[in-house]
Amino acid sequence: MKKYMVLGAGLCMALALTSCGTKESAYRKAYEKAQSQDAMLSQQNTPEETTVVAPVVTRPATETTVVDNVDNVSVRQEKTQMIDGTGLKNFSVVVGSFTVRANADGLAQQLRSAGYASQIVYSGNRNMYRVVASTYDDKASAVRSRNEFRSKYPDAWLLFNQQ
Repeated sequence: MKKYMVLGAGLCMALALTSCGTKESAYRKAYEKAQSQDAMLSQQNTPEETTVVAPVVTRPATETTVVDNVDNVSVRQEKTQMIDGTGLKNFSVVVGSFTVRANADGLAQQLRSAGYASQIVYSGNRNMYRVVASTYDDKASAVRSRNEFRSKYPDAWLLFNQQ
């Protein structure tokens, strides 16, 4: 019985090893297919169909004008009520928004100690306490102030006060 098992296992191994080998005919077919594709590509790319692209000529910039387009700066409109401060003008620079008033008080105090007249307003629609760093009548002044505050507060934005 043991003899038959060894003989059967040997036969199975012999069949497995001989059936896994690759055939030379398969390689030949793949090689011929690649040659025919190369021949077709070379026939399609004739010299008459080649496009010529003009070279790019670079010129140095002699003058650059920077235009500050204040009209394109986005402004958020919210109806707010004053919590702490003297009052808002038309455009305000908001440097922080908090759901907890104590957090807003902390940032407002930091701004006051740095010399800014910070204020806190409450936006009822969003349930947020907004910390206003500065407030202005015109949009251009507010944009300049916002740009200065963005060095320390990168998420500073403009608020239009709806009364």
